[in-house]
Amino acid sequence: MEWIYNFKDPLWETFVGSILIFVAVVTLTRIIGLRSFAKFTAYDFAFTVAIGSIISSTLTSSTSISHGATAIASLLILTYIFSYLQRKFSMVSAIISNKPLLLMNGNEILYDNLKYARIEKTQLIAKLREANVLDFDQVEAVVLESTGDISVLHKSSSEMNLNSDILEGVRKKP
Repeated sequence: MEWIYNFKDPLWETFVGSILIFVAVVTLTRIIGLRSFAKFTAYDFAFTVAIGSIISSTLTSSTSISHGATAIASLLILTYIFSYLQRKFSMVSAIISNKPLLLMNGNEILYDNLKYARIEKTQLIAKLREANVLDFDQVEAVVLESTGDISVLHKSSSEMNLNSDILEGVRKKP
């Protein structure tokens, strides 16, 4: 029966710790900003995984609540600093951010870009179906975003043209 629950296990400490860590994360996120958990770059992804790991180790191991909260605060402050540096210096942004990549230009599939991004044509076609594209001629552009998401820009009417600013920063070639 001990494999289900050990009476020596301080379950109430885990419960109270969960509440305290939750309050710490919400408070620190309100101070630092929602950008902390945004899904923009590989750095943001690594940060989110690290926060999850810290919360897990704080609630399930010998790490104290104060150490867990300090580690989370440190990562949030680091995220704030990096977001500031990204705005000030384009080199920092280029190092930690992926640039979006064009996968389709109009009705033309860019096979070299698909290969570079390690995306199969069948995956691209599935995204087109999700976007309710019925014919390749409806497609203005398909972009692999820096988050890993695929955006499908399609024509909504014959009179509307794609504004070039929409594709600003998108790489045409790998």
